[in-house]
Amino acid sequence: MMNKVFVMLALAGVLAGCENMSPGQKGAVAGGALGTGIGMVAGGSFGQVVGAGLIGGAVGYVGGSAIGR
Repeated sequence: MMNKVFVMLALAGVLAGCENMSPGQKGAVAGGALGTGIGMVAGGSFGQVVGAGLIGGAVGYVGGSAIGR
């Protein structure tokens, strides 16, 4: 339970720091954090966790850019 609270506070802090970013950049940060978190929870190796973060960041950037337009 405490881990979930800490993760949610950390995510809120990261997203609050994105005030002057474009929608694509915000999506990349959120997607990267989400992908990395899912990779860690799934118990992947270091390479899998990093790959999930990179893929999440790329998908988040594309989604954020599409929403921004």
